[in-house]
Formats: sequence, structure tokens, C-alpha cells
Amino acid sequence: MKYLVILVLGLLLGAGIAVFLLGAPGFKSAPGERVQAPSADTAGTESVVITVGNGFFNDLLGAVFRDLDPPAFNIADAGDVPGLARYQPSALQQGCANTITLMQEVSNSKTQVQFANGKIQVPMAFNGSYNLLGNCTQFKGWAQSSLELRFDQEKQTVYGQVVVEGVNLEGVNPVANSFVTTFVRNAIDQRVNPLELIRAPQLQLLIPVKASNGSVKAQVKDVRAEVLDGTLKLHIFYEFSGARGQQQSG
Repeated sequence: MKYLVILVLGLLLGAGIAVFLLGAPGFKSAPGERVQAPSADTAGTESVVITVGNGFFNDLLGAVFRDLDPPAFNIADAGDVPGLARYQPSALQQGCANTITLMQEVSNSKTQVQFANGKIQVPMAFNGSYNLLGNCTQFKGWAQSSLELRFDQEKQTVYGQVVVEGVNLEGVNPVANSFVTTFVRNAIDQRVNPLELIRAPQLQLLIPVKASNGSVKAQVKDVRAEVLDGTLKLHIFYEFSGARGQQQSG
């Protein structure tokens, strides 16, 4: 019972100190409006539909892990965190990588994309290290996260917003768990977001009509998404306008 009380107090103290030193977990919002599902007001409206399955993204991720270096990014330096730098001995800071690296698999948890239950689920396996109050803390685990799609009409770009819903760590002292969890959340929120998934050149169309001495431009006015089990359907709605004298070269 005595050990249990000490453990609970340690967890509460760790959480309190983490929030005091690091602040609440950051969240960098992607531009634009959240992409909604098709609705009654879009029924019967012509659109371009792009359909992709789990396998497309997982093959893409497989190529990244197989042929390139695993994605890695720095966790915020101590100097970036108000109140924390003075607790970090500089000599010890230099010996710690202060990075989080996405891994293809950690302890049977895989980095992958799953279309299920109406959500784009993106579990991410990782390992890393961080200088915590003079001690180099090694950690590994996986983040339970989802991907929210957003469309910025002005920029004609579809963005992805990674939302971390939970962090599962292995081999981390319970007292340090709150610190490391906050580090991982902040690293993903601040270093990964926002993702540019589809850019303007990939969405916009310019169709030359030589006989009319001009072109027809197509800009995206709305994007809707359906998340089915194993499949994502993007519905892209265009508006057309004529532009005299503007034709694609070649």
C-alpha cells in the first residue's frame, strides 16, 4: 500500500511538473476548413471521385522505411521550452540526441494507415531520446493518432492534420512518463503538422480551347470525403470559367 501511494503521488507530481515546465501539449492547426462527408446538398452534383485503399498508403510507407532513412525530427530544445533550460546541464545536453524517429514496427505495433470506423487512423511506432533534467531518457512506443482532412479553397490545397489521441510508452519510469508523453505529443503536433497532401497544381485544371482563343479553367470549390472500411473516397467539386488567350504551352 505504501508503494502504491508513492507511485500515485509520483505520477501526479510528474504530470503537474510537466504541465508547469512544458505547458499544455501544443496543437498546430492546419489551414482551411475541415473536410466533411458528402451531404444532401451535394447529392446529384457532378464531382471527380478519387478512391484509394489502405494498401496504397502502406505500400508508400513501406518504400520510405525500406529505401530511405526512417523519418526523424527534433524534439523542442530545452531553450525552446520556458522554464526548462535552466534545469538542463549543457554538458549533458550535448550527449543526448533529443529526437523522435518513426519506425516501421516497435514491439508488434506498426506505423500504418487504416480506413475504419469512419476515421483515418494512423498508429505511429517510434523510438527516441530526450535530455530530462540532466538524464538522457531513452523511450519507445506508439502513438494512437488519426488524420483529419482540411481544405483551403484560397490555396487550393488539401491538408492533413495529425491528431494525437494517446501515447503508449514502454520501459519509461512512471514518474518520467508524463514528461516523455508531453515531449512526444508536442513533437508530433509541432513538427509533423500540417501535412500538404494534395497541392494546387494537382487539383486545378487548365484546358486549352484553341478554336475559341482561350482556355477553360477549373478551380476546386469544395472537397468532401467518405471513409469506408479499407477505402477513402475524395469527392472533388469544380467550378469552371473561361479565360481568353490563356493556353498551356507545348
